[in-house]
Amino acid sequence: MSLAIIHTRARLGIDSPAVTVEVHLSNGLPSLSIVGLPETAVKESKDRVRSAIINSHFEFPARRITINLAPADLPKEGSRFDLAIAMGILAASKQIATEELSTFEFIGELALSGELRPCYGVLAAAIACGRAGRQLIIPSDSAEEASLCESTQIFHGKHLLEICQHLDTSQHPSYSLQALSFTEPHCEHQFPDFNEVRGQQFAKRALEIAAAGRHNLLFYGPPGTGKTMLASRLPGIMPPLTQEQAIEVACIHSLCGKNYQHWRIPPFRSPHHTASSVALVGGGSQPRPGEVSLSHRGILFLDEFPEFQRSVLEVLREPLESGEISISRASAQLTFPADFQLIAAMNPCPCGYLNNRHTQQSCRCTAEQIQRYRQKISGPLLDRIDLHIPVVSLSSEELLDQDNVKTEPSSVIQQRVISVRKRQQTRQGCSNAELSNKQLIQVCQLRGESKQLLNTAIKQLGLSARAYHRVVKVARTIADLDSKDSISNRHIAEALSLRSLDRENH
Repeated sequence: MSLAIIHTRARLGIDSPAVTVEVHLSNGLPSLSIVGLPETAVKESKDRVRSAIINSHFEFPARRITINLAPADLPKEGSRFDLAIAMGILAASKQIATEELSTFEFIGELALSGELRPCYGVLAAAIACGRAGRQLIIPSDSAEEASLCESTQIFHGKHLLEICQHLDTSQHPSYSLQALSFTEPHCEHQFPDFNEVRGQQFAKRALEIAAAGRHNLLFYGPPGTGKTMLASRLPGIMPPLTQEQAIEVACIHSLCGKNYQHWRIPPFRSPHHTASSVALVGGGSQPRPGEVSLSHRGILFLDEFPEFQRSVLEVLREPLESGEISISRASAQLTFPADFQLIAAMNPCPCGYLNNRHTQQSCRCTAEQIQRYRQKISGPLLDRIDLHIPVVSLSSEELLDQDNVKTEPSSVIQQRVISVRKRQQTRQGCSNAELSNKQLIQVCQLRGESKQLLNTAIKQLGLSARAYHRVVKVARTIADLDSKDSISNRHIAEALSLRSLDRENH
């Protein structure tokens, strides 16, 4: 029977579902038809495959060829099925050995010459292939990315002939890739250092607390005070990603055709304020990850926060709570991970000079303009930001003082942050910002005086239940930085001082 079955994988969000390529040769006028919900790039593969087979010195069958991509209700897109279709045609026409085909999965695009070209999302396919107990054959240009998966045996080749030779003679087209080293240290030199920032001790303290507990943070102050400078130094004090987290981040970047170069370093994304909601959360006719997913396990920095369209900012509310983003389309609903730490920066008013102490420029904005400017950030979104930090301008004396007290380098602060994160993982299995309500009761118990202080603050500042929980979580992080098992009045007071916009609004 002229029937061959080849295994490959589709791309569906961050998942890589299995696809079976069934190739049947029958009598009749020569033709080739592809069924199974293929989109345009998949339908065009018949022309690429025909030329690749002929130019690889094989015979293209002059028969009626039917190719089914199962399951039929799963949309198939991209050129990743070319290699599997070609192998199916060669196997069905008895031009290559078929004994071991069931132990392999094939992914790759074919050039007309028979050369193999890379495709997106190979890492996710490699992980899924290993779970299925099969070996993976891919183009050589995708080998480095796929080798991040240690559990899968991967072979790669540059030409269709090499793949066929491997199956016919049991000679590998090249070699089995070894996994990349997972002991690469955190590269602090890739980010600017904290000791380059003069002054701003309050803001630096807030950044350390934010890194230690993975809390969201908002800087606000006049232009030129160092808000962006401070935010760009946060990645240098963040703990390195675990191996599992690094692979998760690499999978997401692979879906966008990007090879994540900074292994174990939390991603830092800074989209422009003209970005659309689709660019931020993902989407498109074939949904792809947006900035919130590309910053998964890392930092999403939004400079000029109120300059983003309000509708764009509002889409951040759900992923800030759930750590994922769901994109619904008529054909499917996809879920991308979006567990990011939000860091934002803004001016206090449209002109930027409200309450500016050390310059001659004064604010020219009316009360209505200031109110309209700040209302671009809704209350529910501001409620989800743990720390509201004013960044004041420095005096000329502070800027010119060469004997100014030097700040600790990022490496020293990072060690403290790593120590605190380990303490949190040992105690509750997650960072303080990720504490559930049940865990919050267990690890953030307040004594009588602390309860009274927080009760007074809730009444005077009008804090919501969410804001109350976030204040307690920040206080827990401050206590961890002090190596204290219980939360004291001082920790509560400092946590409240780090939400200055709540005080300004009352």
